[in-house]
Amino acid sequence: MSAPLVAPHAASADVRPLAALRVLATRIGAMCLVELQKLRRDRTEVVTRAIQPALWLIIFGQTFTHLRAIPTGGLPYLDFLAPGILAQSALFVSIFYGIHIIWERDAGVLAKLMVTPTPRAALVTGKAFAAGIRALVQAVVVLVLAALLGVSLPVNPLNYLGTVAVLLLGSAFFCCLSITLAGLVLKRDRMMGIGQAIMMPLFFASNALYPVSVMPGWLKVLNRVNPLSYEVDALRGLLIGTADHLLLDFGVLVGAVALAVFTASAILGRLTR
Repeated sequence: MSAPLVAPHAASADVRPLAALRVLATRIGAMCLVELQKLRRDRTEVVTRAIQPALWLIIFGQTFTHLRAIPTGGLPYLDFLAPGILAQSALFVSIFYGIHIIWERDAGVLAKLMVTPTPRAALVTGKAFAAGIRALVQAVVVLVLAALLGVSLPVNPLNYLGTVAVLLLGSAFFCCLSITLAGLVLKRDRMMGIGQAIMMPLFFASNALYPVSVMPGWLKVLNRVNPLSYEVDALRGLLIGTADHLLLDFGVLVGAVALAVFTASAILGRLTR
């Protein structure tokens, strides 16, 4: 007897998820490539964005290292600070990404993207990880500067692969948050004001500058619900080996990104009305 034939509709059902994944991967890759091309055309952006983290490390970091005013458990303060500044630089790059979306809406680019068969989630995910590419370029500058200042960095390449993953997840979350806000405010000037209003509270309500143990009670509560804190904690674990909950940090970041992509995809249509 011959073997039973597989039903054609069953085979096609198995192919559809693979085709959807290929489309998603293609769109994400295309968005990342566009972002790299933008950076290649305007390399001064990398230099100008490096000024602020350089000031934090050189002035703030070295000053408080000498003062010994912040308890870091015997760890040099500059070593404690470097992962926080790394996360901060990625935050500053991605939190204003909603302005790019509004500009694309005004230029008619977004409307053309929305009428393609590409799912909204693929568009949002592509934008989110394109923001991560910018953050990674910025991270290289910060890490080189930290090494020049004497910060003890790991030699294991797996630690740096983990650092890349954390920065991509953190940047993706804050980029999607920015896209969501852009879909609510719809104006570039409003988006700029809101971005500036939430950027520094996110930074100061995290453990980027000081350990959780020195925070007042109300700030500890904010720290627990702040995704930036989990990003900083994961970076510290990977770069200087001080995190106790690395898997938890990754889990929170992955969950936050999934929720942020869903929310940003749902609200993206408001920008084209």
